[in-house]
Formats: sequence, structure tokens, C-alpha cells
Amino acid sequence: MNHYILDTPIEFLKGVGPQRADLLRKELKIFFFGDLIRHYPFRYIDRTEVTPIKEINTYERYVQFRCHVLSTEIIGEKAAKRLVVHVTDGSGLTDLVFFQGLKWIRDKYKPGQELLVFGKPNEFKGRFNFVHPETDLYTEELEKNAPRLQAHYHSTEKLKLIGLDSKGIGKLMKVLLAQLEHKIAESLPTYILNNLKLLGSEAALIAIHNPPDDITLKKAQLRLKFEELFLIQIRLLKQKANHKQTVAGFVFPVIGDTFNNFYNHHLPFQLTDAQKRVLKEIRKDLSSGKHMNRLVQGDVGSGKTIVALLSMLMAIDNGFQACMMAPTEILATQHYNGLSELLASTSVKCALLTGSTRKSERKKIDEQLRSGELNILIGTHALIEEAVVFKNLGIAIIDEQHRFGVQQRYKLWRKNTCPPHVLVMTATPIPRTLAMTLYGDLDISVIDQLPAGRKPISTFHKFDSSRLWLFGFMKQQIAQGRQIYVVYPLIEESEKLDLKHLMDGYESIVREFQQPQYQVSVVHGKMKAADKEYEMQRFIKKETQIMVATTVIEVGVNVPNASVMVIENAERFGLSQLHQLRGRVGRGAEQSYCILMSGYKLSAESRERLNTMVATNNGFEIAEVDLKLRGPGDIEGTRQSGVLDLKLADLAKDTQILALARNTAEEILNEDPELKDSKNNLLSVYITNYSKSRPVWSRVS
Repeated sequence: MNHYILDTPIEFLKGVGPQRADLLRKELKIFFFGDLIRHYPFRYIDRTEVTPIKEINTYERYVQFRCHVLSTEIIGEKAAKRLVVHVTDGSGLTDLVFFQGLKWIRDKYKPGQELLVFGKPNEFKGRFNFVHPETDLYTEELEKNAPRLQAHYHSTEKLKLIGLDSKGIGKLMKVLLAQLEHKIAESLPTYILNNLKLLGSEAALIAIHNPPDDITLKKAQLRLKFEELFLIQIRLLKQKANHKQTVAGFVFPVIGDTFNNFYNHHLPFQLTDAQKRVLKEIRKDLSSGKHMNRLVQGDVGSGKTIVALLSMLMAIDNGFQACMMAPTEILATQHYNGLSELLASTSVKCALLTGSTRKSERKKIDEQLRSGELNILIGTHALIEEAVVFKNLGIAIIDEQHRFGVQQRYKLWRKNTCPPHVLVMTATPIPRTLAMTLYGDLDISVIDQLPAGRKPISTFHKFDSSRLWLFGFMKQQIAQGRQIYVVYPLIEESEKLDLKHLMDGYESIVREFQQPQYQVSVVHGKMKAADKEYEMQRFIKKETQIMVATTVIEVGVNVPNASVMVIENAERFGLSQLHQLRGRVGRGAEQSYCILMSGYKLSAESRERLNTMVATNNGFEIAEVDLKLRGPGDIEGTRQSGVLDLKLADLAKDTQILALARNTAEEILNEDPELKDSKNNLLSVYITNYSKSRPVWSRVS
């Protein structure tokens, strides 16, 4: 594109000016001409269709109708004050309702005026009305020139008050397109456009804002979605290739006594084929001389931690130290206790460092870390503090990595003169399409098998009316020696959400389970760390049979004897969170259960989430449904990535376009790794400009 034109500040567009420009910047992040042209319509409406009022019903999303104004009146006071415009088309009556800008809006509507109205029908006290609809004075010319496909744009309440509703933004877009005519340079190489039969940049931008027909609109969308996804892929793949070429890694040539002794004599179970495969991939990285930058994905309970431990033992055998960073103290402590138990009969020395570590213990850890006596350090953000100095850090494991910012991970890199190898792990299964985009610059390993002997967790959805059955089932399980989690979404009552909050639930459970053989723990995020740990330990030691908790137990609690997970108000949780919570049980040899409790009023999306949980235990299948329901922006961790700034493409729906973009990028870089061929000039310039606009640490995984 002509960057001189598109970098023009938005206030210089005719019809904008300083006040509108200020709000466009604040409300929609539109700073320049280029930002406005990329503010794509979110839907298109056929404005040639007119519906009689008597045929309108509230099930329709949006309708258009012709009518005459009968009268106007202002009803209510203060916050409830509203202007009601009574209208008819002869077939029926309805109201246009306005809550803002009442004075100037009232002057706009006069009895007898003929209007063309477009909006969403709402029901109120048995009648339907239209709140803040779009209206135009009706003329034959207006009807004659109505576009079959009219673009609609996202706006905000503040922008609507200054005339920049969807229609107002559309007017600005028309001015901008006229100003940019024949000035929009191509942003993709000509040979890509020819090979894939894509529209040119200017033609696509004009068509997406002002489509003449469905076919041209689809071509414009394909072109612009492909461009978004392709530029991300070429950037990530180039970044990955540069990383491999330019960042040297410590070479771990030896699989020595530490690893072999543990593997042959202290490994408490047989590794799955998936774990062995991933270990081979890691081993290959560590002996290559290139810096390892690998993501290990594994469903809840798939055995990522043992893979991480064996990777750290490879480092120790080659004279290096290792560390593992977890996002919470609970999870860090869990890892430390688990690994310490596994390493108890070996010579490997392991320590835990968190914000709660005592000064005397911290001093001891610092000394042993600097001398090299300490082999493995496990901890929270405390690991990245400047005061923490390793003698020779060779590998850094980052668990639940999406919870750490990029700058925090970069600080781990600086713990040695040559960056330590990085292995990031997540128990949040990521659909392939999302992983390809979000983690396209990492090598990805997947542990897609559960350890032998694990029984699938039986999941049930029950309504609140099944409370007596639930209590009976819980007592039955406790009688068999099992323990139970009961999880609530809230700690305290909310005026907005009609939920049973945790303390209410705790009290009702204590009332029901008041016999001496029942003991109940309670854990939530507002408790002091020491109190939380005390209650956790009571449950781990089987001193309590029931743990009432918030999602603080989503990760990091490993109690094999806990066989029942009850999730209250399950409709309020996302799929990923439900799956993580379910993963707290099913860790022992006994049959485990997950019971999803909900009210009867469920949205279609809530019902699909709960049905999905009942239907499958496969985290990757669940993640695919989650992506379709919520989109990538809401899947844990993607918001802070900085990668998914997609304006048009949808990773849930555009999987084929993404695959095409990925394959095209791979073919180009295989043929021209440095993008030095003249036909790839545009791509080379894009990569260079993007790199200049990003701080160095943004390339750290």
C-alpha cells in the first residue's frame, strides 16, 4: 500500500476533525487512514427488502420497514427517561424508542413524515419496538438506490452520540475510498495473486466495503483473510528459521548416569509411546547445537511433568543446571513435592523458590545455585528476579506458559551467557489451527496418550432439582474411602449473577454432612497463603473428605484419592476451565466422576458446552468446540500473545484458508529462505518493517 497516504492521521479525513478523531482513537483505535480502511464491516444487510409491520416478529435479527410518524412523547424520568416515536404502515403499529440525544432526536421526527426504518425488533410488555433504529426520510430515489448488500460497522455508544453510528462510519468510508482511488498499492507479490487467483488489494478493499454482489464479496473476503493469515505465517516461519540459524544452543551430547539410573531404577511406571516420541524430539533438539524452543502440549494427566524431568536430567548429565517455572505457588509447590519424591533415591538436588520462601532458606538456595551444588530449581516468578543467579543454567521449563508475559520469559533467557534451552508446556489443549498461528514460531510436540490403567472419567449433567441425589452419591463415594471436590464460580454474592456463592454452598454442605465421619475443607483465592496451604494439606492427608473451593484448584492439586468433581453453576464456566477442573480427578486407579450442576435456564451455547463435556474426555476435541463457540481471543493465553490481532479472518471457520496460507509461506521460504529474490521484495520489506516495530524481547517464546 501507499504508506504515505495510509499513514495520514485520521483527523485529516473530510468529515472527521479533532473531536471525532479523538473519539475514534479512544473507542476504536483508529489513528490513521489505514486503520479506518481495515475497520471491516461485521455484517451485510439486504436493504432492498421491506417487511410490513404486521409480519414482523421478535425472532428476526434485523428488519426494514416503511412507516408514517403518528406522534412523539417523552416518558419517564432521569435514567428511565426515553423518547417514544409512535409509527404505523397501515398494517400495524410499533414504536421507535430512544434513550439518548432526546432533545435533537425529538425535533427530527414530525407527525406525517414517511420513514424507512431499519433495526432489531425487541419485545416490551407484550408489544414489540425498535431501540435506537436507523431511520431515513423515505423517498422513491432512496428505495431505488438502496444497495442489495449494505455494510454495517461496529461502533460504540459514545461514537453514536456524535453521529458515528454504523451509517456515519459508512459515510466516512465512502469519503476515504474516493480519496484513496488508484493510490492503494499492492501488498502481496503478483505471482501469489496469479497462482491463487486472488483479487488485487484495492479491488478487495473497495468490494468489502461496497460489495456489488455476493460473489465479489466472497472474493474480497478470501483475498483479505488470506493476506492476514499469510503475513502472520510468513513472519512466524521466518522468525523460527532465523532463530534456528542465529541462536546457538548448548550441546548436550551425553545421556549419562543420572538419566540412565533414574530411567532404569526409579521411574515408577512405563512411559507411553507418546511420551517416548516427545522425548526423542527433545533429545534431538538438545544435541543439535541449535537453541531449543519447543512447546509440549498434553491433555490433563498425560504425563508432561515426567517428560520435563527427564529433559532436565539430560542437562544435569552434561554439567548444566535446570529450572522449572510455574504461574502459581500452589502449582510450583505441587511440582516440587512430586519431583522431590521421584528424585528422593538419587543424588539430584532440588529446591523450591517462591515469594513465601524464608530469608534463611533463600540465602541457602542462592549459595547452592551459584556454586552449582543445586541441580534443579523450581519456583514461581521469583526465579526471574535479578538476585537469582545460576552457575550454569542449561534448560528452562515453563509450565502453563500462557500465564507468563513475554518479558518475564525473556528474563529467563538472560540467566546464562548463552540462552538456556526453553521447553514450554501447556495442559490447555490447543486446536491445530490455533497452535499453527499462535505458536507458529515454535516446534510443537503433542503427548496424545494417557498413561495405561487410567479409566475415563464419567461425566454427568444434573439440574438443581437433583440435589438430594447428589448428596446421596457423595456419601456413597465417601463410604468407599474416596474424596470429593465441590467447585463454585464465585466467592461472594453478586447482584448481577444469580449464583450460589461459595460460602452459601459451604454452609449447606456442612449442614448435610455434619456427622463426625465427615470433615469439610474450604479454599478460595481471598484466603491467606498459609491458610490455603493448611486446608490443602488437610485434604491431601485425607483429614477432610470434601473440599469446597473456587477455581484456585484448577491447576496444581494432585490428590489421586479424589474421585468426584462437582462443579456448581457449570454453565458459568468456559469449556477449557471445565476440562481443567475435571482433570483434578481421575488420577488414581479408581473410577472417577465429574458432575456438572446447573439451573434449568440455559443458553444454546451453555447447553452445547455441557453436552460436549458429557460426550467426550478428549481435550483436543473440547478445544475445537471451544474455538468454534468463543473464537480464539477468549481461549486462555491468546489475548497476551500479540499475534491474534486479526481483523477479518476467523480461525474457527477459516481453517482451509489458514492451511493455504501456511503452505504458501512454507513453499516460498523453502525456495527463497532469505527473501532475496526480487519477486519477494514486498515480503522482505514487510518482515523488516515488522521487526523494527517490535521490541527485541517479542521474539522470545
